[in-house]
Amino acid sequence: MIPEEIIIRKIRYIRGVKVILDSDLAEMYGVETKRLKEQVKRNISRFPSHFMFELTKEEYLVLRSQFATLKQGAHSKYLPYAFSEHGVLMLSNVLRSEVAIQVSIRIIDVFVKMREMMSTQKDILHKIEYLENQLSDHSKEIQYVFSMVKQLLIQEKKPRRKIGYKQ
Repeated sequence: MIPEEIIIRKIRYIRGVKVILDSDLAEMYGVETKRLKEQVKRNISRFPSHFMFELTKEEYLVLRSQFATLKQGAHSKYLPYAFSEHGVLMLSNVLRSEVAIQVSIRIIDVFVKMREMMSTQKDILHKIEYLENQLSDHSKEIQYVFSMVKQLLIQEKKPRRKIGYKQ
């Protein structure tokens, strides 16, 4: 069983989508990247652009610069494929091995958990914004009360007329 932390580290955010690269998937599935790509090419109709896309040269260079472990010539000379959550699920159907099925289920579970965490964070953010708005409304009221108190304290004291007998 692949630990959740390892899967999370393999998930990248490219083109606004959470994806896993073909080489990372091949490693988790226990197959060569070349074999994984062959199966994808044989079943390319199962992988529309929102399931899988090939990185551009620029994206790949940026990715390489972010990870010092990627050395020139140590990886495929072809640009990597990036698989979305749905692409990972389709890949398990294409590879048809028990390991691929189990790993895909594990990866999908991690994607779902990440989505739930993001949803929870959004809820917390909305509550914080609501509280900030409430406090800012109250702070205006509090500031008004303080200004009124200050006005009462600052009022000039007029000399009072003495009451009683005058001598």
